[in-house]
Amino acid sequence: MSYIRSFTSAPSGPINLVGKTGQAVQISIHNPSPYICANCEQILPDWKQQQFLWVVVILQQSRHPLMEITKETEREKERLREKFMRFGCDVAFNLRDRGYLTDIIDPRTGYPLLSHPGLVPHDDTAVAKALLNYPVIKNDCCVLVHPEWGTAVYPSILISEAPPEIMEVVIKAIAPLHGWTENTYV
Repeated sequence: MSYIRSFTSAPSGPINLVGKTGQAVQISIHNPSPYICANCEQILPDWKQQQFLWVVVILQQSRHPLMEITKETEREKERLREKFMRFGCDVAFNLRDRGYLTDIIDPRTGYPLLSHPGLVPHDDTAVAKALLNYPVIKNDCCVLVHPEWGTAVYPSILISEAPPEIMEVVIKAIAPLHGWTENTYV
């Protein structure tokens, strides 16, 4: 078993964005959780001997609480998943073009989108809980509880070896292309 080393500092706080329809988006960059450190090669088998690793947590505010499984909440989760996949792919390919190994985790399956899937799926909710210290409600599925949005939150994860400063520049440049602008009123 190999462990990932990480830097000890990250940008000062989350990147707060808002979409065209008013839903908030919070993006934060973190050292990897102990679970990711211990299981990186089983989650991302293509990633061998990575010296440094960062986890980007992307939280999108949902139009509805995601506690119950209904047609409405399933449509909303699919809409938010698609939004993340488009945004995440743009960020990942930009970072890859700069020479940094980067991948996004499909929130539905828990497997990487741009690398071979490993033996162990990733759990976005568990990692968001570990890194942000937000509570989780265990129902039919685990639901993250945001301090302001309650259970109307959809977590997703991007993993990269790019330094946080580079990721922050790329994220802020790509966010407006997806209808997300910086929220200066937070």
